[in-house]
Amino acid sequence: MKEFSHKILAILMSFVVLFSTSSFAITEHYCGGTLVDAAIFSKASSCGMEIENTSTSSDCSFLDIDCCSDQQILKNAQDELQTSAEKISFEQKIFIASFIYTYINLFKGVEENINSYGDTSPSFVVKDIYKLDESYLI
Repeated sequence: MKEFSHKILAILMSFVVLFSTSSFAITEHYCGGTLVDAAIFSKASSCGMEIENTSTSSDCSFLDIDCCSDQQILKNAQDELQTSAEKISFEQKIFIASFIYTYINLFKGVEENINSYGDTSPSFVVKDIYKLDESYLI
């Protein structure tokens, strides 16, 4: 069970790394304030009601108002990943080295069986205290 949970945790962590370092775009097409289409990794399809300005004359007397709009949401990738140890500063290297040295020496001497009562003898029992404290129901 422990190995299975480690495998599941490793797979989840790999997905976290994958999704935190990838970027994508979500494009949405709105027509009159309502969402018509949304697409990931591609352009959203339009509803066909866009006004195309084909005339170049400036003597038009009417005003063209476009009711459609496009919105794009970008999720940028994380670019600050350190891939080599050359970018680590000298103070960080000292901290890592001292942390490893202290952690290795933290458990040194734990295997020794320390008996602090080895030189003393057990106390002499004068009376059986448990018998004096007993109570009997009659």
